Amino acid sequence: MTENEQRQRVVEIAQSFTGTPYHHMGRVKGAGVDCGTFLISVFEEAGLIEHVELEHYSNEWHMHHTEELYLMKLLRYGHKVEVPLPGDIALYKYGLTSAHGAIVIDYPTLIHAPLRGKVTPFNDQPIRHRLTGFYSYWGAK
Repeated sequence: MTENEQRQRVVEIAQSFTGTPYHHMGRVKGAGVDCGTFLISVFEEAGLIEHVELEHYSNEWHMHHTEELYLMKLLRYGHKVEVPLPGDIALYKYGLTSAHGAIVIDYPTLIHAPLRGKVTPFNDQPIRHRLTGFYSYWGAK
C-alpha cells in the first residue's frame, strides 16, 4: 500500500468513528473512545501500528502534570511536521500540557473525540490558539 493509500485509509477509518461518544479510556467504535484511544484505534485498525496497551490515566492528568506525556507517546510513532497532510495528527494544549489530538482530514478540517461529545469532524479555528503542532506517522522518524 502506498503512503497516499495509507493516509486515505486512516482518514476513512477515522470518519467511520463519527458519532462514537466520548468515553474516558474507551476503545470501542460506536460505544466510546477518548481523544487518545481514538488515535490509537484508528492507526491500529489501519494496520500501521501494533496493539498499544495503556495504563490507567486520569481524565484530568493534564491539569496536574507538566510532563508532556501525550506528546511523548505520540513521538513513539511519528515526528513533527510543519505542513499537515491527511492522516497526520494535530496536537493541542489543554491545562499544563499537550493533551488533545485530532486526525487531519484536510487541514483545517479534522476529526476528533471531544470531551462530553461524540467523534465529529470540525474546523479547528476556535481552538487554533491551543495548537502545539502537527505530527506524522510517515516520513523521517
